[in-house]
Amino acid sequence: MMKPTINIYCDESCHLQNDKEPVMVIGAVYWPIEKKEEIFERLYSFKVKHNLIPKNKKNDKDNRPYYELKWNKVSKSKIEYYKDVINYFFDDDDLQFRVLVVSNKTDINYEKFNHTHDTFYYKMYFGMLKAILNPENSHHIYIDIKDTKSKEKVHKLEQVLRNDKYDYSKEIIKKVQQVRSHEVEILQLADLLVGATAYVNRGLANSKAKNELINLIKHRSKYSLTKSTLLKERKFNVFIWEPQKPYFVWV
Repeated sequence: MMKPTINIYCDESCHLQNDKEPVMVIGAVYWPIEKKEEIFERLYSFKVKHNLIPKNKKNDKDNRPYYELKWNKVSKSKIEYYKDVINYFFDDDDLQFRVLVVSNKTDINYEKFNHTHDTFYYKMYFGMLKAILNPENSHHIYIDIKDTKSKEKVHKLEQVLRNDKYDYSKEIIKKVQQVRSHEVEILQLADLLVGATAYVNRGLANSKAKNELINLIKHRSKYSLTKSTLLKERKFNVFIWEPQKPYFVWV
């Protein structure tokens, strides 16, 4: 009997060591693979509804990347579009989100943990994904391309995840693959939710449009986004990582 397959799309915010941001946020949107086309079409339909598809389109598929759904692009003029997307996420029971927040990365002593920033970054990825992976399912993991070393890092992450789950036959983790965010609608949804979580945890409030979306997310999730939820929370799971607590082991 084949295992159910879960698609996991990952994104991050403020992940660079010297970006002068105090937080690092890594998250993922995930859902059953059989829902893929339905979710893609719904997200695309919101772009059509709000006139975000260019008139000189070649075909419908060609237009999906034209307007990226991104937290950094949130504006007053497109606020209703973003509200539609967020409400759709909360209304669809198959769509789930998990996010890990490193609240003060500038205080981390990498030498104490025997890490460089890069290995720490993937340790956090590991911690975020570990709570999603279920031995009863198979998983396809997609990660946004960030730099020239991404392929090497993704390979290391795949090894670590397989070792943790004793998944040497590749039954639990079918693949870990890099993608570009402008090519995948659902990865853009991950960017939106990760960006919103980072915005709150950075203590920002200087955009009325973004504040409006934050309030909507807080209302629909019933969470502050700045405190850890219970681990069993499936819809909008938040984990605030603290360096003095060994929540998970890096192998």
